[in-house]
Amino acid sequence: MAEELETVLVMQGGGSLGAYECGVYKALSKRGKKFDIVAGTSIGAINAAIITSSIADDDPSKKLEDFWLTLAQSIDSPIAFSLNDKNRAILSTTFSATWGNPNAFIPNWLLPDNLKFPIFGLPYPLFDLTPLKETVSRFVDFDRLKRRNEGLMHNNSSDTPRLIMTSTDIQRCEAVVFDNNRTDIERDQIIACVGFPFYGIGWTKIADRYLWDGSLLSNTPLVEVIDASPVLDKKVYIVNLFPHYQQEIPNDMIEAWHRARDIMYTDKTASNVRTSKIISKYLSLLKDMHDYMTSSTIQSPNKLNNEKLAKIEEEYNKLAHQRGAVIQDIVRIERTEESRFLFEDADFSFETIKKLIAQGYNDAERALTKDR
Repeated sequence: MAEELETVLVMQGGGSLGAYECGVYKALSKRGKKFDIVAGTSIGAINAAIITSSIADDDPSKKLEDFWLTLAQSIDSPIAFSLNDKNRAILSTTFSATWGNPNAFIPNWLLPDNLKFPIFGLPYPLFDLTPLKETVSRFVDFDRLKRRNEGLMHNNSSDTPRLIMTSTDIQRCEAVVFDNNRTDIERDQIIACVGFPFYGIGWTKIADRYLWDGSLLSNTPLVEVIDASPVLDKKVYIVNLFPHYQQEIPNDMIEAWHRARDIMYTDKTASNVRTSKIISKYLSLLKDMHDYMTSSTIQSPNKLNNEKLAKIEEEYNKLAHQRGAVIQDIVRIERTEESRFLFEDADFSFETIKKLIAQGYNDAERALTKDR
C-alpha cells in the first residue's frame, strides 16, 4: 500500500463563481500550502493552469486575482450600485449575454458574418471565445507547463505542481484528461475544458476528438486525479461552488431549476471517500494474507508451487502497489448563498467578482483553522 502522502487541490466548474476559488487559493497561498497536484474542470481548469504556471512567483495568488479582475465588468448604469446581489446579477447577466465580455466572449450575432445564421432558431455556438483565449495566453505561462518527469511524485517549492484538467468527449461520452505528467499543456486544451453547451459555448477539436466542458461528466474531478495518480495516498482540498445543503424547498420553476442545477454540480465525492476506506481495509487484509502465505511458503516450500506463488505475487503487486492510493483526508471549502439566481454563474460584474473573492478567502480561512 501507499506510504507517502500527496496533497491535491481540486477546483470545480462554475463560470463566474470561479472567482470564489481565487479567494480560496489566496488563503491557501497565504498559509504556505503546497500542492503536488492541482486539478480542475471548466473555469476550475483555467484557475488550475494559472496557479500551476505561477507557483514559482513571489505571490502565485496575485496573478490569479489579476485574471479575475480582468474578467470583471463595470456596468455603465446609474442604478447598478444601488442594486442588491440578485438584481445586480440579473442586470450583469443580461448585459453580458447581449454585449459579451471583452476579455472572455463575444456574442456571435455581433460578428460580421452573423447573416449566415437562420432566421429561426439560435445559432450554435452562441458565443465566440477568442477574447478568452487571448486572456488565458496572457496569464498562463505555458513554458512552466511543459511535460514533467512522470516519475516525480513530490516537488520542492520551486517546481511546478502536476496539472490535471478534464473535458468531455462529445461523441464517446467519456472523460478526456489533460495531464502535464504526460503531455505539454497548451491553450486549446485549457479552452477545451470550458465548452459549456448549456450557455452556448462551443466545442474544441483536438486531434480527432470534439470536446466539451468536463463538468458534464464530473464537476469535481477527484476520480480522474486518482486514476492519473494511483500510487500515493492523498490529502485533498476541494472547493465546492454549489451549495450542498438548502433548507428551503423551491416555490416555482426557476427556483426548482436553480436547486436542480446545484444538485447536479455540487461535490459528490463522499462516496469516493467511503469506497477508499473500504479499499484500504481490503488492502490491509490482503497484505496480511500475502505476508502470511509468503512466510508459510518459505517455511514449507511444498505448500504452494512456485508458479502459482509467482502469479499471486504479481496480482498482489498490481492491486497493492500500482492501484493502492487511499484518500486519507478531505478538506472542503464550501460556498453558501445569501440570495439565489439561476444564472448567478454568469454574473461578471466587478462588485460580484470582488465579493466572491472575499467570500472564498474568508471561508477558506475558517476551514483551514479547523484543519489544524
